Amino acid sequence: MTSTAPKPYVLVAPNGARRGHADHPQLPVSLRETLQTAHDCHAAGADGLHLHVRNAEGRHSLDTGLYREALGELRQQLPGLEVQITTEAAGVYDAEAQFECLRQVRPTWASISVREVAEIADRVYGLCQDQGTRVQHILYDAEDAALLARLQAEGVVRAGQVDRLFVLGRYATGQKSAPEDLDQFPKEGGPWMLCAFGAKEHACLLKAALQGGDVRVGFENSLTDSSGQTWPNNAASVAALVSLIKGEQE
Repeated sequence: MTSTAPKPYVLVAPNGARRGHADHPQLPVSLRETLQTAHDCHAAGADGLHLHVRNAEGRHSLDTGLYREALGELRQQLPGLEVQITTEAAGVYDAEAQFECLRQVRPTWASISVREVAEIADRVYGLCQDQGTRVQHILYDAEDAALLARLQAEGVVRAGQVDRLFVLGRYATGQKSAPEDLDQFPKEGGPWMLCAFGAKEHACLLKAALQGGDVRVGFENSLTDSSGQTWPNNAASVAALVSLIKGEQE
């Protein structure tokens, strides 16, 4: 099978907010582990890193000091790898804390859940425009897509803030997704990326790539391949996805 779609941008999401070493010993928790994983995944074909930082107890954090330290180390050690921070609430942070994280870290690129910041969306998107932070809107379902469209129509979402991440399976039973789940999201309106939970992660991402979307892959979303075999590490999953997409596009 061949496709005229361009090579997708590959963003690796190696840990997320909830998983730890108990889920997989190669899931990065510390900064040292994250740096090594970033290096390995970049070598395997990842263009960027979706960054979560953890506190001393290994829990999800939006601590600005931890973010600044991680971003500084990544810039120094891997200058060719783009880095996107997360503002994910993960049941811990409210919208104001997410706003303060963005204000104090001043990241180049951030993923923001439309539903999580809806109550202060004008401030959040205005801040990102003022400080030059590129926004990727996280959309979990068609309702989120409709919310984003409304905020865009109202001018709350600023011109140029058009990048979107479609999430498949985050709120499904057992966090399982299927390629057909992608059909609920509107593709027009700007660049889009896909991430998918469960064993069909790569199948979903392949469909996205063949439709002109970018892809996000890694242990935040799935630890196994389609047969249920656990990946040895994030880089192995990245390499397998890159090879799969390349094979389908040739």
